[in-house]
Amino acid sequence: PFPTVTIGLLNMEFLIPGARSLKDKRRAMSSLKTLLRNRYNCSVAEVGFEEKWGRSQLAVCVVSNESSHVSEQLNEIARFASNHHAAQLSDYSIETF
Repeated sequence: PFPTVTIGLLNMEFLIPGARSLKDKRRAMSSLKTLLRNRYNCSVAEVGFEEKWGRSQLAVCVVSNESSHVSEQLNEIARFASNHHAAQLSDYSIETF
């Protein structure tokens, strides 16, 4: 028998007020994605607004054998992302499976 596994998904929407081009936006989002991967050992992907330079949507995935750890981790990631200098977190949601 396999142990119980919890998968957590965090969807975050951002406004990027300083972006004047897709290059500016991608620089800001690349920086945030790298910080999240390195700090929290999570999977991160841009999943929405790819061609809009003023907005972005990131999905973050965390897997653990403890559901409380998944919830704590995703809430901490959302708090950390809300303080990123180049992007403003406008909305987020958390789902667990």
